[in-house]
Amino acid sequence: MKYLVLIVLSVFFLNCKQEKTEELSAQSIIDSSIEVSGGKQIAASEIGFTFRDIHYKAKRLNGTYALIRKQNKGKDWIIDSLTNTDFKRSVNNTSVEVPDSMVTRYSASVNSVHYFSVLPYGLNDQAVNKKRLEDSSIKGKNYYAIQVTFDPNGGGEDFEDVFIYWINKATEKVDYLAYSYNEDDGKGLRFREAYNERYLNGIRFVDYNNYKPEDATVSLAILPQLFEGGKLQLLSKIELENLSVSLH
Repeated sequence: MKYLVLIVLSVFFLNCKQEKTEELSAQSIIDSSIEVSGGKQIAASEIGFTFRDIHYKAKRLNGTYALIRKQNKGKDWIIDSLTNTDFKRSVNNTSVEVPDSMVTRYSASVNSVHYFSVLPYGLNDQAVNKKRLEDSSIKGKNYYAIQVTFDPNGGGEDFEDVFIYWINKATEKVDYLAYSYNEDDGKGLRFREAYNERYLNGIRFVDYNNYKPEDATVSLAILPQLFEGGKLQLLSKIELENLSVSLH
């Protein structure tokens, strides 16, 4: 009788665990991933880094932000600053007027680097839509798959882009992501593999191996299979250097 009770209890708790896993929403999975990646710290921080010889700094506090890019072009130092309210550019510490047609492009360029630097932070913005896809396995590990799309209003210049994030079930961290994009020179797909994980003041940072498939018409969802089969081409490495973090 004692063993029968143990078996019944084991089955009960196993079923509860399975039901809990099945009931997890895309929102709750993303919330947990943001938390373990240092979301609370990011929300009140100043983060600096270098990416491809360009200097970046992000200042975030109480829902406000200033995303800054400083780059050298010839004899000129160009500083771009994107905030909650506007975009500004200065050349050699002198403000310059930017045509409206270029403000959107420059803003998107600045935002994209900062966006990738602290993923999955930012996936709870109002313009973000999240959908849970079928779970998958990559290199023997189990993953939640979350699809992310954007509303036209507030989704930026590239609101038509589609992302999939593969979040490790054991660690709740983003190990892989893929996205489709549309640009003037055509459509494309990218698959990124996170590596070189490190934490600074409680904030997770990673670098990425950046891949593309030979066929840009394949589904985003099958890119992990192509990756495991060695059928993706390594294009570049996304590496953050000279990282610094201070918390408010």
